[in-house]
Amino acid sequence: MTTRGVMYVHSAPRALCPHVEWAVAGVLGVRVQLDWIRQPAAPGMWRAEFSWQGRAGTASQLASALRGWDLLRFEVTAEPCPTAEGERYSATPGLGIFHAVTGMHGDILVPEDRLRAALARSLDGTADLETEVAVLLGKPWDDELESFRHAGEGAPVRWLHQVV
Repeated sequence: MTTRGVMYVHSAPRALCPHVEWAVAGVLGVRVQLDWIRQPAAPGMWRAEFSWQGRAGTASQLASALRGWDLLRFEVTAEPCPTAEGERYSATPGLGIFHAVTGMHGDILVPEDRLRAALARSLDGTADLETEVAVLLGKPWDDELESFRHAGEGAPVRWLHQVV
């Protein structure tokens, strides 16, 4: 079953741009040449975005391929399909990677065991419930990436398809 999604590279140093393209090409199985533009929210950095179509699980593979590059900010989303929930991955140099399952309307779906653990930490005094829920919903990543998202409004989007 196929799904589709979008990958946003919010900021990357120029030297890393070809490596991002190679990593994405390795996942999709096709040559990838992204349209890189300057990132106004971070002078000296570049941004790109593209829409993709591929098998369920492609978002996870794309996020894994880009994970670990300390200077890279990115997001990968996948729409739900009949065989899988949607997904969202967000990554920043300071916070690392965030993953969330998303429903058909884009809402983040938090598994009950993660909610129970957050509640338990708040009840035993080791954590604040509001902070725990914010982390479960990806708020720290959203806060850091928001200025990068706005800088990309109106940017061109190109479709890339995975070889099946």
